[in-house]
Amino acid sequence: MKPLLLKVSSGPAHSFSVRHDVLPDINNRWHCHPELELIYFKKGGGTQFIGDSIKQLNAGDMVLVGSNLPHYWRFDDVYFNHVEDVNVEVIVVHFCENFWGDQFLNLPENKLIKVLLEKSKRGLQITADVKEKVAGLLEAMLDTDGAERIIMLLKALNTIATSVPLNYVASIGFKYDHNESENDRINNIYEYSVQNFRKKIYLEEIAEIAGVSANSFCRYFKSKTRKTYSQFIIEIKVGYACKLLIENKLNIKQLCYDSGFNNFSTFHKHFKQVTGKSPLIYQKEFTKNP
Repeated sequence: MKPLLLKVSSGPAHSFSVRHDVLPDINNRWHCHPELELIYFKKGGGTQFIGDSIKQLNAGDMVLVGSNLPHYWRFDDVYFNHVEDVNVEVIVVHFCENFWGDQFLNLPENKLIKVLLEKSKRGLQITADVKEKVAGLLEAMLDTDGAERIIMLLKALNTIATSVPLNYVASIGFKYDHNESENDRINNIYEYSVQNFRKKIYLEEIAEIAGVSANSFCRYFKSKTRKTYSQFIIEIKVGYACKLLIENKLNIKQLCYDSGFNNFSTFHKHFKQVTGKSPLIYQKEFTKNP
């Protein structure tokens, strides 16, 4: 299950790339690249896939994705409908670990940054206090050239590196398959699942999307993702329920059914298994700590 290998362009005048995206379908597929990626979702929401992790993506989120760690930002359908005042805004930086020279990270002053980049191989979710400082640096970087641009990136990484705790995204044992013949398979599975998770997805149905037999799909999916397909769907449903809880537009029972669960007790059980909290506690904690 190989993600699309994406070529990142930095331009002849720059040693790394800083980009401002306002479209929901930029690299809207399962992909990876040798460059590290620091991404700030200023506007927009959807589902975040990094390695074997699935979670709800919200405006204000920030992630550091390590080299060759596959990922996929799937924005919600509403952002593709060209509705006024419903839009996406993302700032993303791509850089190679050694773009400042092979010895730079070995300097004793850069020890924490070197450790940070090593930890980013599992993906790092940047927390509230830190992301506000880093977001300001990323915004300024868009309009900066020359050495100042490099200094800002260094400052952003140092700000993250000196913060605690660092929240890993993918599990420690995640690895992806390099088989060239499977380039599009995981993307097809993810895309179909996100579009159809509210209804029952039959084994034969998703196996056909994956291009494998129904008998081998479950074994295939677990061998590649380290989880069953049913658990994968539950995590998508819970992620969507988290979004509805944050928006606070529906009561708990309504959002239970809107998230694709058939009854409240099943919803409550799976929500607590995935998040470690009850839906009400999750909602209260998010409201308290936006």
